[in-house]
Amino acid sequence: MFTGIVEALGKVEKIEREGTNRNVILSAPFTQELKIDQSLAHNGCCLTVVGIDGDRYTVTAIDETLEKTNLSEWKEGTLVNLERCVSLNGRLDGHVVQGHVDTTGRVTAMEDRDGSHYITIAYDAGTGFVTVPQGSVTVNGISLTVAHSGDGEFSVAIIPYTWRFTNMHALSVGDRVNLEFDIIGKYVAKLMASGYVGK
Repeated sequence: MFTGIVEALGKVEKIEREGTNRNVILSAPFTQELKIDQSLAHNGCCLTVVGIDGDRYTVTAIDETLEKTNLSEWKEGTLVNLERCVSLNGRLDGHVVQGHVDTTGRVTAMEDRDGSHYITIAYDAGTGFVTVPQGSVTVNGISLTVAHSGDGEFSVAIIPYTWRFTNMHALSVGDRVNLEFDIIGKYVAKLMASGYVGK
């Protein structure tokens, strides 16, 4: 489990193909603190550390992960938001994030608002996922508050700190981002769609 509070930016150093899988080698400020089999969120996608070599570590993305996330677009030099799993004796500063990407969206607009940034993201409304104003959503592993919610799109306001210390500053209109919708909202939407509520 994660909180959506990004700890550090990692950098893709090398990508190796193994069948349909991709082994991604990254560098990170806390590589020396990692261990084999540890779960680590990469742009909000939970991946397992399978190798450590000096200041670099390796994770493997299988075909299903590549299809459902933006990992297939990574290349050498890509900056990745990183978060280690939550410690049970720590504070939950963001919201409950599973590290299971629901779908991807596309950045459709970016607006500089005198220091803060307003970003609009569109996604396939047919997926059944929804957002609500002032609700939570995870974008590339970052816990954010929904500023505007529409059918198949939402907007978020990014504070200067988040802009500087995550890969948000590297985004452009048209870029694909990983989305994880609020877990409680997903259950409510599922119940409503099934007709179970009110029976």
